[in-house]
Amino acid sequence: MGAQGHAFALGAVHNQRSFVALENLVDFIALCADSARSPKAANQIFLISDGHDVSTIELLRKVAHAQGRTARLIPVPVGLMKFSARVLGKGAVTDRLFGNLQVDSSKAQELLSWQPVVTMDEALVRMFNVKAD
Repeated sequence: MGAQGHAFALGAVHNQRSFVALENLVDFIALCADSARSPKAANQIFLISDGHDVSTIELLRKVAHAQGRTARLIPVPVGLMKFSARVLGKGAVTDRLFGNLQVDSSKAQELLSWQPVVTMDEALVRMFNVKAD
């Protein structure tokens, strides 16, 4: 987003997405790798997330807020955007952009007592506060 922020025509998108912050992923992998702390992790497959699913609108607002900006969201009807994308031969992109993509991390929480160590908001603020060397 620029100094004034970009406008996004996604203000009418009400999907749900799961995300996992790098800190949470590393913490979970470390827990699983430590067989003394988590013998129940052996031979298991886990899906993990930050524990709070967000819509595309919420994500854009959170990213803007982490940068100290305001997200400008234009509520263009999803049907209109899907139709336009199909006309341009990009219909499959709309399914990925407007659809839900959620994971259930309850297995990790119940079997290993794992909880995310940072929230999405905390991770985004840290990400945008990193200074380039």
